[in-house]
Amino acid sequence: MNYLIGTDIGTSGTKSIVMDTNGALLASSLAEYGVTTPRALWAEQWPEVWVEAVKSTIRDAVKKAGIPPESVGGICVSGLYGGSGVPLDDEMRPVRPCMIWMDRRADDVSRMVEDRVGFDRLYRITRNGLDPYYGYTKILWIKEHEPENWARIRCFLPPNAYAIYRMTGEVAIDYSSAGNLGGIFDMERRCWSGELMEALGIPRAMMPDRVVDSSAVVGGLTPECAAELGLPAGTPVCAGGVDCTVATLGLGVTRPGQHVAVIGTSMTWGFVHGGGETGRELITMPYVKDAADLLFTFGGAATAGALTRWFRGAFAELEYREELQGGKNAYARLDEAAAEIPPGSEGLLVLPYFMGERAPIWDVNARGVVFGLDLHHTRAHLFRAFLEAVAFSLRHSMEAAPQGGVLDERLVLAGGVAKSPLWRQIIADVTGFQVVCPKNDVEANLGDVVLAGVGTGLLDYAGVERWNVFDEPVLPDAARRKMYERYYREYLELYRSLKPNMERMATVVKELNGGGDERGR
Repeated sequence: MNYLIGTDIGTSGTKSIVMDTNGALLASSLAEYGVTTPRALWAEQWPEVWVEAVKSTIRDAVKKAGIPPESVGGICVSGLYGGSGVPLDDEMRPVRPCMIWMDRRADDVSRMVEDRVGFDRLYRITRNGLDPYYGYTKILWIKEHEPENWARIRCFLPPNAYAIYRMTGEVAIDYSSAGNLGGIFDMERRCWSGELMEALGIPRAMMPDRVVDSSAVVGGLTPECAAELGLPAGTPVCAGGVDCTVATLGLGVTRPGQHVAVIGTSMTWGFVHGGGETGRELITMPYVKDAADLLFTFGGAATAGALTRWFRGAFAELEYREELQGGKNAYARLDEAAAEIPPGSEGLLVLPYFMGERAPIWDVNARGVVFGLDLHHTRAHLFRAFLEAVAFSLRHSMEAAPQGGVLDERLVLAGGVAKSPLWRQIIADVTGFQVVCPKNDVEANLGDVVLAGVGTGLLDYAGVERWNVFDEPVLPDAARRKMYERYYREYLELYRSLKPNMERMATVVKELNGGGDERGR
């Protein structure tokens, strides 16, 4: 029997799993860590934290599985969208922390790019737009604001590629990670855009020459890394990709029209298609399967599960303490109370923009809002309104896609949201799609296993389709859907009405803090 290891580097932790080639999960291991936020809207992580988490979870998962090390046929590593990527010097050492996807500081750079290049030219070549979300804006921010660091940088690697380099000594980048950098990747030709790199002042040499499929074997474990992991030297390591696309593959999405929402710290909703118009407000990258022919276009909230964690910390501290002492899950208790509240939370609306917002509004100044409070509202009303806000945000992304009616009637839903029957129902009622959730909570890790198996020849895509087992579909309720339709329209209008206030408040905060927003210190 052969075994495969799937490792996913996430924003709040890294998880590794061991599966056999029949799809049986043998063991998993998780290492948690945090995000450094030196200022509001800044978000950084040191890459060494990722590397150590990758090594420790692989080592632990293999030990738990109790398998012969020589039976491991391959490893694949996916990762969070690493924004700028890890900036490396001539000796391949990190120059500074990686500015990850959550980091929103490059707003001034985005405006500069708009003046220098323009949205239409960017979109025509890259199928992506202008926003601090994109890695190319973060790269330019370093160039503009940290010239001493810029002078030391030889190249940038996304989190998974950097971890793989540390494991194998080989440098490569997968197509999904390259495309998700945005403004320097030619989406039609599937290569770096010399035209845009010259226009933006990003040297071509800073991007890897080797761009590979997500299933490609980048290299084998070095003797040093193999000894650390307890595995044979030369064990194949496959390229992986951006975690949202790998998770989508892990959920069985292999053909155009299928769509998935993954709700973790953030939320992504995306669909697979063969090209053409992608939606100017959405993000597009090559898909991790058939990267030459398929694209993955998505949008989603910067904060989703992060909102419920914030709510638990702010308003359910007692329940959480009791959970840690062996009591009932705090989220389950909040859900039970919120389930007694009618749709629309009796007039409460939440704008879920607690870290600015990505697609489809692309507004670094957007802020969280709780609207409609009065004295009869309770904590349960508030919690339900937070769940509804994420569902409204999901629908907003869906409506930004030029899908033309090609989406499947089933929405695959994964992440922490799948554990909440209430949240699943709210999403079905707000979006109008049937909602199905996987029974196994493996997501990106399963996608990694599939890619490792395909890359090493131990699996094929057709053979793993039977691995995906889903719960019974959650159907939208017509009456609730009608109610949510009215609330959703007010949700959209609320942001449009408050957008000027948000912009002015951002200016006020900066001016009163001497040019910088210091709230995150």
